[in-house]
Amino acid sequence: MTDFLDKIEQLKGYLAGGPKRIITVTHTNPDGDAIGSSLAWAEVLGKMGHTVTCLVPNRYPAFLDWMPGIDKMIVAKEQPELAAQVVAQAEVVFIMDLNKIDRLDSLTEALEANTNAPRILIDHHLMPPNEFALQFSFPHWCSTAYVTYNIISALAGTEAISVAIAENLYAGIMTDTGNFSFSYLTPDLMRAVAVLLERGLDIPKVNTAVYNSYTASRVKLLGYSLGRKMELIENGRAAYIDLSEREMRRYNFQLGDSEGFVNYPLTIVGVKISALFIETRKFIRVSLRSRGDVVDVNMFARRYFGGGGHKNAAGGKSFVSLAETVEHFKRAAAEYLAELGELD
Repeated sequence: MTDFLDKIEQLKGYLAGGPKRIITVTHTNPDGDAIGSSLAWAEVLGKMGHTVTCLVPNRYPAFLDWMPGIDKMIVAKEQPELAAQVVAQAEVVFIMDLNKIDRLDSLTEALEANTNAPRILIDHHLMPPNEFALQFSFPHWCSTAYVTYNIISALAGTEAISVAIAENLYAGIMTDTGNFSFSYLTPDLMRAVAVLLERGLDIPKVNTAVYNSYTASRVKLLGYSLGRKMELIENGRAAYIDLSEREMRRYNFQLGDSEGFVNYPLTIVGVKISALFIETRKFIRVSLRSRGDVVDVNMFARRYFGGGGHKNAAGGKSFVSLAETVEHFKRAAAEYLAELGELD
């Protein structure tokens, strides 16, 4: 805790000296945690008198359209000149929910060109590089939104949390914990949620906005994925779903439509590791999930797919065909599970 408070004092130094032009930047294909933590932090900084702009490399999923303040977020892929201008003018940069700026597509070059603005990391992913002026990096915390909540509490007090901030923070926490079903669920986390409730959070409202706002095409794609595409391997200890571009077009696929698909096989008794393979024009996007403390998909992703993440949630990329990627996963799962031996 002492180290955290020391970091808060350093943060105050970077924010001192009058209003500053500040940007928040988060990862490609931003999710609820990325968007929620960015918007919440931006509102707090705005209340302190700073001018804050939130940027994302590409469009966020439609089911996040409801989030307070998201309409002011700049999507770099759609407004590249404006995004580059805002990055160039920034006096302080907050990197949210990722720890390597090479995951930012066109924004990476713009950030690297701005050598004057200190970069401050707010994140919960493993092994950040030592390239930030200040790091709030807590891999054993459930989400970047929870990290942001603690920073806000220490810096400005929980009275600074508006209803909008509470909704954005809760959406980030909720989505990154699989609606409170993954690990890192601590008493302190639940106390934080209680504070958000005290500040005006309406949990049913946020749950409905996130989980009950899908299109009919998305629901049909989920049914197709589970009914026709899900395969169990390794005596039911592993499962995968693979979706080609052609299949996704058939169901009018939109960004974010496959969110959560990879979690469904883990509801089957005996399944310890689940994979989702999404074909794109340039590569195969790999999502990996596990349950329990034994199967570490962060290690699995790093070893077999050049990726990483957390023990129970990770991802990577494959640059061979979809069929070859699936075969690679089958071999990898067999090898990895054999090394682990018998699993309860």
